[in-house]
Amino acid sequence: MAPTADSHVAVVAFPFGTHASPLLAIIRRLAAASPETIFSFFNTCQSNNTIFSTSVVASSPNVKPYNVWDGVHEGYTFSGKPQEHIELFMKAAPQSLHRNMDMAVAETGKEVTCLVTDAFIWFAAEMAQEMGVPWVPLWAPGPCPLLAHLYTDLIRHRVSIAGDHPAPGSGNERLSFIPGMSKILVQDLPDGIVFGNLESFFSTMLHQTSLMLPQATAVFINSFEELDKTVTGELKSKFHKFLSVGPFNLASPPPPAQDDSGCLPWLDKQEPASVAYISFGSVAIPPKEELVAIAEALEGSGIPFIWSLRENVRPNLPKAFLDKTEKRGKVVPWAPQADILYHRAIGVFVTHCGWNSLLESMVGGVPMICRPFFGDHKLNGRMIEDVWEIGIKLEGGVFTKGGMERCLAMVLSQEKGKRIRAKIKLLKDLATEAVGPTGSSTGNFKLLLDVITRPRGFQK
Repeated sequence: MAPTADSHVAVVAFPFGTHASPLLAIIRRLAAASPETIFSFFNTCQSNNTIFSTSVVASSPNVKPYNVWDGVHEGYTFSGKPQEHIELFMKAAPQSLHRNMDMAVAETGKEVTCLVTDAFIWFAAEMAQEMGVPWVPLWAPGPCPLLAHLYTDLIRHRVSIAGDHPAPGSGNERLSFIPGMSKILVQDLPDGIVFGNLESFFSTMLHQTSLMLPQATAVFINSFEELDKTVTGELKSKFHKFLSVGPFNLASPPPPAQDDSGCLPWLDKQEPASVAYISFGSVAIPPKEELVAIAEALEGSGIPFIWSLRENVRPNLPKAFLDKTEKRGKVVPWAPQADILYHRAIGVFVTHCGWNSLLESMVGGVPMICRPFFGDHKLNGRMIEDVWEIGIKLEGGVFTKGGMERCLAMVLSQEKGKRIRAKIKLLKDLATEAVGPTGSSTGNFKLLLDVITRPRGFQK
């Protein structure tokens, strides 16, 4: 059934890490496909200011941002507890969201007809039930971490726990009892399942998310079914609707990002598949000794490079590194990552294995060198190396000068690098087909649009 002029979708972002940006990307695509539907986007002021540029506001007139309180009282002193800012936001969010949604309803004159949220906003299941509307969450990481979290209770039952970690020796056990995860080891699992403080606020939040998600009208994800059919099939059996509608960066490419450091003109002058691009996202920072090891390996290898590194971290680099490498390398405070990874000159991506970065590398056809840090990074790294075979992990999981040099040589100039490049091209082609006119992601997007914009009263 077609949407009506009364469709009003409330969208709730998780304002930490890189969660809010992909949610806004898919909402803008839905808004373009259904211009008569109003999308009210609830997020913290700081996060909204980051993702809503002037061009975004102008090009998506039916998407309106609303600022939600971050939960931090004036004068509050942070204690330094892990994920304290997340805990403060999540505890304040139910009440502040109700207040902001009432404001959006009053401004638009339209009741909310659907609730779309980041999956981490698990209490939205109860909100949607109270409002009598569908709950449609986006799982922002990849399909494998989602499956792992859904199996949290079984994994805890099967794996022996000693304190905050699996018992000695059990870290090398394979998760062969979960369909599609036979090559995944216990040690690859994200924190909150068997690692870390399982009673912490964040671990409890992740567990609550896994318990509530099956209640959703539909769950959607920034992936494509052909990436892993076994995992996709298992996830489809867990939800009313499980819709892979990505990769977002292929289905609706963002406009070219600003390139204040001149990365792209510099790349135009380099040989095809010759440049190393190094970036660890917006949160992860390698310790000083690893930064030094990367710098020494780049200097010693003679390989041209672009390194996205924040200004406040640069003092950790060897003193003469920037001077010695300025003719064949660029160290920049920020880089237009997607545009760089799609450039013909990039030969390898040194990455933390975040899901958005992984997809950008895949779409660019660029092999990866993996240095996971936290969250889903280790699980993604295992998939990259052992399942999809589109990259390699560092020896010992950390940067050393010799290890980095060997990885660079392997990917850029050895036979294994050619095999990796061929594998990633196959996945790039499958992703391109998925978002094509008759592709699986395109079909799933139409189903998602129907669920989200369906008139109130026709939701079953």
